Amino acid sequence: MSRYPRRTGRLALRAGSLAAALGLWQLLTTLDVNLWVRFSQFPTVTDVARAFADRLAGPDYWTDLTDSLTRIVTGFLLAAVLGVATGVLVARSRLAEDLLGPVLEVVRPVPAIAMVPIAILLFPSNEQGIVFITFTAAFFPVLVSTRHAVRALTPVWEEAVLTMGGGRWRILGSVVLPGALPGIFGGLSIGIGVSWICVISAEMISGQYGVGYRTWQDYTIVNYPGVFVGMVTIGLLGWLTSTAVELVGRRLTHWLPRTSYVPGAQPRPARTPASTIEPTRAEEARDEHLV
Repeated sequence: MSRYPRRTGRLALRAGSLAAALGLWQLLTTLDVNLWVRFSQFPTVTDVARAFADRLAGPDYWTDLTDSLTRIVTGFLLAAVLGVATGVLVARSRLAEDLLGPVLEVVRPVPAIAMVPIAILLFPSNEQGIVFITFTAAFFPVLVSTRHAVRALTPVWEEAVLTMGGGRWRILGSVVLPGALPGIFGGLSIGIGVSWICVISAEMISGQYGVGYRTWQDYTIVNYPGVFVGMVTIGLLGWLTSTAVELVGRRLTHWLPRTSYVPGAQPRPARTPASTIEPTRAEEARDEHLV
């Protein structure tokens, strides 16, 4: 019963902070405040809301939404599978590390959005190129997180499986992958966020449909409420997909201990075991008897 008011209060606090931010935005844009930044050029919250309602009523918004989600899901799933497989391979095999490590480390610092010219040259359609850029953006965070997570595993677990007669595949399925799951999902959470950044940028540059393409088109025709509709849509999609990845990670790692930290709560004093209290009282009684 005590958790319900606490959770309700936190949700109310979060909703209140969002409402306060929107209210401040509405106030600054309505009053045309010009301090260090020019709020007079910004659309108001009501303008953006009206533009959002108009977009929801038309078919183009849902077409753009479907195209962007298809691209992000396809590229992210490919990056998840190949990133985990490559990370495990590089972490477990010296030969793979020597063959693939130098190439991966040279390519990894290159921003995924800088791959747009390469994608245009490699792939016959813009759709395939955008998926490739999305894949590249998520691949390296997943790869690096998986590699570090596998290398951080305790060798005793693997030795225990070997002692019981397990082979390489048994070690991989019962030790390596379960033990590395927290690190893997950390990389997946980072990868999905980077993927959204790059897929929107790629749609702005070479896309024909999608949220990024529509946002850029609104900017070129000076439709600033439409630009903010695109930004809000991108934020909501990124939040939903990141939350989905986090929920899947929690479900697959349910065996991990969860923190019970509550901000602002006073720590409970540690209880003294009864076995340590009784000898103390006996010693006091003995001292009194001697005096």
